Amino acid sequence: MSYVKPYRSNRLGNWYEDQRLYEDAKKEYLEKKERGELAGQKVDFLKQHILRPVNLTVTNDGRLHFGDVVMLVNMGGENRESSAVSINTDINGLTKSPSPGIQAPCGISAGRAIQACTRTAFIITSVDGSPEGSTLHFEQSFALKTTSGFARGLYLSSDLQTFHKSAKKSFLQEVNLEDGGCFLSWWKIVHFDPQERLEYEGHPVPANVKVLIIHCKTNQALAVLGDKVLWTTYGKEYEVTAHTFLDSHKAEQDNNHWILCTADPSGNGLVLFNHLQSDHMINNHV
Repeated sequence: MSYVKPYRSNRLGNWYEDQRLYEDAKKEYLEKKERGELAGQKVDFLKQHILRPVNLTVTNDGRLHFGDVVMLVNMGGENRESSAVSINTDINGLTKSPSPGIQAPCGISAGRAIQACTRTAFIITSVDGSPEGSTLHFEQSFALKTTSGFARGLYLSSDLQTFHKSAKKSFLQEVNLEDGGCFLSWWKIVHFDPQERLEYEGHPVPANVKVLIIHCKTNQALAVLGDKVLWTTYGKEYEVTAHTFLDSHKAEQDNNHWILCTADPSGNGLVLFNHLQSDHMINNHV
C-alpha cells in the first residue's frame, strides 16, 4: 500500500493569499475612514449640513416680502400628515467642488419633519426687479431659492411633463431644484378660495395663511401626494409635483394648499404652529 504525503505548500500559499487580501482590505478601509469616505460617514456628513438649523424671517407687518426666508408647509389631509417641501438628496448627490454641497439638478419631497433647516428653507426671490424687502403681491411672479452655501442657492423649477421627464411615482409634472433662475422657476401666489381670487388680485400676500402656489409657465399648482410615498435618507416622505387637483365644485383640493411659514417674533418656533397650539388650548378650555 502506497502512502501519499500531503502537499502542504499549496495550503500555505492559500493562507498567505487570504492574509494578504485581508490586510489590503483593512488598509483600504482605514484609508477611506481617514478621508471620511465610508458610507456611514457620508450620511452623517450630509445630515450634519442639510439639517443644520436656519433662522426663518420674522415678519413685523404680517406680510411676505422679497428676501424673506420661509418654509412651504402643507397641513396634511385624509391620507397624509403635515409636511414641508424639502431638499431630497442622498450621498450620491453631493459635490466637493468648489466646496461641499448638493448637486443640481436635485430632487425634492415633502418631509414630515417640519423644522426650519437648510433642507426646508426657501428664499422668496424677485424676478421682476422688485427690491429686496418690498411686499409680495397676489399674482406677482417670484422665485423660490434654497439658501446659499451647502444648499447652493438652487431654484425650485418645473416644466411640462414628457415621456422622458416626469415625477417618479405619479408620472405627473416634475418639480425639482435647478441651478440658475429662468422662466421655469417662476411661480405666483393666488388665494386658495376661487370665489375670493379676483378680489385679492394685486393685494399683499399675508404670511402664515393658506394659499396656492402656481407655476407660471404651466399654470399647474404645487401639490403633495400622500398616496405616493418616497423612502428617502430621511425616512418616509411624500412626492411633490405640479398638478392642480380640483373637487366637484372646481375648487383646488388640500393637496394644493400651502402655508409660507415665518418665525414667531418671540423666538418660539413657527407662527403657524404656535397659533394652532393656542387655538387647541382655547377649544379644550371651552
